[in-house]
Amino acid sequence: MIAHIRPTQLQDWLADAEPDTLPLLLDVREPWELQTASVRCAGLEVLAIPMGSIAQQLATLDPQRPVACLCHHGARSLRVAAFLEHNGFDRVANITGGIDAWSRELDPSVPLY
Repeated sequence: MIAHIRPTQLQDWLADAEPDTLPLLLDVREPWELQTASVRCAGLEVLAIPMGSIAQQLATLDPQRPVACLCHHGARSLRVAAFLEHNGFDRVANITGGIDAWSRELDPSVPLY
């Protein structure tokens, strides 16, 4: 089941991860978007793979690892989260509101676009 979390709920979601597992924040935005605004978050690895490349990169991702998906507003990341779940990923979350909500609710230093 895909968890729907707001950026302010991410740390609580991370707290449920296995102690020896580093969760992944999968940023599925396009390269130009990453240049415009990016995030950092303690307690997880941030990896950028554009949504259109996820299927080709699927084998590089660990299905046992918790994955939180991020895009601009949450629509693309929800599609990627559903794709990951369909392909055997057990712990998947969609960051509802995307990086826009991240900036508005969690870190105003992240530029809005």
